[in-house]
Amino acid sequence: MAQKPTLSNLKPPRGSRHRKVRVGRGMGSKMGKTSGAGNKGQQSRRGYSRRPGFEGGQMPLHRRLPKRGFSAPDSKTYAVINVESLNVFSAGDTISPELLYGLGVLKVKRESVKILGDGELKVALTVQAHAFSKSAEQKIAAAGGKVEVLR
Repeated sequence: MAQKPTLSNLKPPRGSRHRKVRVGRGMGSKMGKTSGAGNKGQQSRRGYSRRPGFEGGQMPLHRRLPKRGFSAPDSKTYAVINVESLNVFSAGDTISPELLYGLGVLKVKRESVKILGDGELKVALTVQAHAFSKSAEQKIAAAGGKVEVLR
């Protein structure tokens, strides 16, 4: 039976510790001469490191593919929510981005919210958001609710 480990007889597990290979220490070491780097060429030289995307001089993939699209530097992105998904709230509630984040509807706390007019709203709500589509404003007003635009 193995003895109980104490501070006086601690040992690392078998096979977990081994000596590092000392490269370039003579032909008898099996890692002499070229020291595991092969013969000649850029990759056998000291300090060589291939940059990301390098394909041996062949035109790399990121330069072979065409450029596509355009992204405006001042574009705004919104988390969009449709009017019909607001039917889960009871009449008279005030819907804010913080409330939607708390319920897990929004993934990011500081996300700008836009309400879109898909579906039908059956309850009167006060909806606070950063932007509204025209149809969403009309449907919220038709249900007896109010629209508040946040800055």
